[in-house]
Amino acid sequence: MAAGRENVVVELGFIEKTPAWRLRSKFFPSKVGGYPAWLALKNLPSNEELSCRICSKPLVFLCQVYAPFHDRDNCFHRTVFVFVCRDPDCCRENSSSNIRVFRSQLPRENEFYPDEPAKDIEPGSESPGAGDFNALCRVCGALGSKTCGGCKVARYCSKDHQALDWKAGHRMECKNPETVSKVSCMGNEKFLFPEFEIELEPEELEVSKEKSEEEVTKEYEELLRSGQVTHQDDDDSDTENDLINMASKETDKQFQKFRTRIKDYPDQIVRYDRGQEPLWVSSSNKPDNIPPCPSCGQPRQFEFQVMPQLLVHLKVDNPGKSIDWGTVLVYSCKESCQQENNYIEELAYKQDYSPISQVMKNHS
Repeated sequence: MAAGRENVVVELGFIEKTPAWRLRSKFFPSKVGGYPAWLALKNLPSNEELSCRICSKPLVFLCQVYAPFHDRDNCFHRTVFVFVCRDPDCCRENSSSNIRVFRSQLPRENEFYPDEPAKDIEPGSESPGAGDFNALCRVCGALGSKTCGGCKVARYCSKDHQALDWKAGHRMECKNPETVSKVSCMGNEKFLFPEFEIELEPEELEVSKEKSEEEVTKEYEELLRSGQVTHQDDDDSDTENDLINMASKETDKQFQKFRTRIKDYPDQIVRYDRGQEPLWVSSSNKPDNIPPCPSCGQPRQFEFQVMPQLLVHLKVDNPGKSIDWGTVLVYSCKESCQQENNYIEELAYKQDYSPISQVMKNHS
C-alpha cells in the first residue's frame, strides 16, 4: 500500500486461495471471510457494535484491508474491517444500515507484535492472536461473552450463535467437555463466508482503450434506444456475464462508465483509492454529505470500495432473496485519528444500480 500516495495509483484487490494459517493476525493480511484477523488484540468491538442496526443480530465478517500510513508513527500497522448482516431482509436499496466498518491501528512498537515481520511459517502462526487475550465466539470470532451452560467451555457472542452451534452439532460434543474446542465449531461453516486472501495490485490502464465521456454517453444512448443496456456482446467471459447478471436492474450511463473502467479486470473485488473519487455504479444516490469523524471532528475521505464481483465468491448471489450491492464505499477519518478505543467505527455507504424506470425518466 502506497504510504503517502504521492503518485496516486488505484490498487485492485483480487481473490487468492491460500492456506488459512497465512491469514492470521501476525501476518497482517488483507482477506475475505472466515474469522476476522483482528489487528489490536485487546478491546475488540463490542457485541452491540457488531450487531445489525436493523435486526440486532450478529454481523458476519465480510473483509478487511491492511492499509498502513507509513508516514505516521501511530499507523505503522492499520487495518479496516467490514461486517455485514446475512439476513436478506436487512439488505435495503441504497442503505448501509446492515453494514458496519471499523478501523484499527498500531505503532511499530506495540504490545502485540515484534518490530520485525514474523517468519512465514505455520508452526506458531496462531499466536499472537485475539484468542490469547479474549474469549471468542466459536461461530464468528467476535467477543464471546456467553458460556455454554453444559460444557462450560464453548463461548458465544449471542444466543443466536449458541443456538446455531447447538443445532450444528454442539449438542453431541457438549457431553464431553474435554473435547470441546474454544476456537472452532461446526456452526461456523453455516455462518461464515468462504475465506480467501486479497492480493492488491496496481491498476494498469491502457490509454488506447479508454473512452471519453462523450463516447460513453453516445454508446449508452444507443443501447438505451435498442433496449440492450445490460446485454452487450463485447465480452463473453463468465466473470463479465456474472457482472451483467448482477446488474439485472437496468442501469444508467454511469454504469456504462463503471463497466468500461473495470472491463480489463472484471475479477476485481476491491478498489483502493484513498482520497480520490469512487467508481460509481450509478448517477443516482451519491452521498450529498459525508459526516466528519465523530472521534476527532476531522473530515472523512473515501478509502476503498467493495465491488459486486465479491458476491459471486461469497456464494450469496442467488436469483431469490440475498444480500446484494452495486458497490460498498468505505469512508474513514482523513487524519486516521488515534483514540482510546482500539477500534473506531467508520462509515459505509452502499450504492445500488438505478432501476430502469428512473433511467427512462432521466432520458425522456
